[in-house]
Amino acid sequence: MEEPLIPVGLMSHTAHIRSHRKPRPRSSSTLAMRAGVAGGVLSTLAVGAAAGSANAAEPVTQTIELPTLTADLSATVAESAAATQQAAADYELLAERDAAAAKAAKQAKADLADAKKKAEAKKKAEAERKAAAETAASRASERTTLTASAPSSSTETDVPAPASGSVGTVISFLKAQVGDAYVMGATGPDSWDCSSLVQAAFKQVGVDLPRVSQDQSTVGTDVPLSDIQVGDILYWGGKGSAYHTGVYIGGGKYLDAANPGKGVVIQDLSGYPASGAVRVL
Repeated sequence: MEEPLIPVGLMSHTAHIRSHRKPRPRSSSTLAMRAGVAGGVLSTLAVGAAAGSANAAEPVTQTIELPTLTADLSATVAESAAATQQAAADYELLAERDAAAAKAAKQAKADLADAKKKAEAKKKAEAERKAAAETAASRASERTTLTASAPSSSTETDVPAPASGSVGTVISFLKAQVGDAYVMGATGPDSWDCSSLVQAAFKQVGVDLPRVSQDQSTVGTDVPLSDIQVGDILYWGGKGSAYHTGVYIGGGKYLDAANPGKGVVIQDLSGYPASGAVRVL
């Protein structure tokens, strides 16, 4: 017969060391408790694993509706933002319209005030023009009366005017200015200097004379003082350097804007002989 094998177990390298602790017998209740704890742990792990598997499988069903909710919310937010932006745009447009209306009203008020001011100025100018015209008419009437009452020279009557009547027109204009003031540099209508009066008189018949006496002494045709006629221009001083001019009106008389003390007058040529004469008509 074969000898029964004796099982031999591996021994710990500390198995030969005698423990100082006394071995305690293990009761059945202790073993049962340990087994229960181990079973509880295993059960918990199993349940946790099962739950983990279930949770891993369920997310699809739990998040299916999330995209729909998110899209709806985004649409609502977008609509709200659009409505807010539109309201802001409407308010801004309304403000711009109000500002434009206020500006237009202000401009209209300014234009109305300007129009009233211009109308008043025009009315005032018209009144002044009318008053000036009435004054001029009154002065013309006085001059006509003065001229009619003045004695006429037989020479003026005997000397016929040219067929065009130019000389008569010049003399009539000059006599109408008798009594006006002499002012150096003035050109009418109520004040003159010597050359401006001569220039204005001949302008009545379309003859353009130079403005100053020096130049007036060089125009037209030279005439000897012994042969002067009504309408000839007289000058005092040298030809081209004359310091005074007047117009011969016949009968040994001439008309000129003499000086600040006399104004426009008719004088005797014998009292202040001229230096020379020129004829332009």
